[in-house]
Amino acid sequence: MSKRILVTGGAGFIGSHLCKRLVKQGHKVLCLDNLYTGFKSNVAELLNTPFFEFIEHDVTEPLDLAVDQIYNLACPASPEHYQRNPLNTLKTSVFGLNNMLELAQANGAKILHTSTSEVYGDPLVHPQPESYWGNVNPIGRRACYDESKRCAETLCFDYQREFGLDIKVVRIFNTYGPNMDPNDGRVVSNFIVQALRNQDITVYGTGNQTRSFCYIDDLVDGLIAMMETERGFNGPVNLGNPSEFTILQLAEKVLALTASNSKLIFQKLPADDPRQRQPDITLAMSKLGWQPRITLDDGLKATINYFKDTI
Repeated sequence: MSKRILVTGGAGFIGSHLCKRLVKQGHKVLCLDNLYTGFKSNVAELLNTPFFEFIEHDVTEPLDLAVDQIYNLACPASPEHYQRNPLNTLKTSVFGLNNMLELAQANGAKILHTSTSEVYGDPLVHPQPESYWGNVNPIGRRACYDESKRCAETLCFDYQREFGLDIKVVRIFNTYGPNMDPNDGRVVSNFIVQALRNQDITVYGTGNQTRSFCYIDDLVDGLIAMMETERGFNGPVNLGNPSEFTILQLAEKVLALTASNSKLIFQKLPADDPRQRQPDITLAMSKLGWQPRITLDDGLKATINYFKDTI
């Protein structure tokens, strides 16, 4: 059955892909974005379709809409963006979510909040299950994002306990694919853009720190699967690819796939940068029937082709 679905941060990297999928499924999609890090061009193909509406609005300001479901994705997500204006990041994560929870309550709507693997900080448990409470510096440069996302999870569960709101919480691990901002400072986009321009590829630290990279189509599958779970299953649920790679391995793959002449250069590792990050997706597999399908090589090829056309 067709639903009215609000996607906050809908013109961003992940949000734009989610909007396209939901429209394709026949839903009426309200895409809300203040365009701080999102781009209207990301949803350009949807703008003249009858099942899509773009609303330029900041989630930190209340709004009144009739909706059946809310996907809350609004928040700068790359370190370069969320550290640019840390107070805005905090307000978006906490005050913005509070407004969306109020909207969900007013409509009797189901709400899915996108949290992050950053709630685990620099983990001392590996891989990270949802039961792990994390190792986070609450006063560091990254804390405006890490801690505001932890607070946002608390808000969700308190609304559920106090008002019986149907909440869903997912923790998203590193995600990549088309529609990434070439200037957002994330490792995949950085490496691809530098390689395509035959510029030196910047590796922070030794490059032996690890990440797990999930292709955007797989993540969207997981988000929708989580939204469709039964009332009473709230999460949090890790969504990410459990295949673990060092940053050096990623750089080598990008160099090979782009046939680039770029050289690797090494710079100081930023403060509080996690040494390892890998999701335990046992819960997602059992409750959502979800696991990633797309290999890193295949996902990188698609992402490289996107950047070839856009930079």
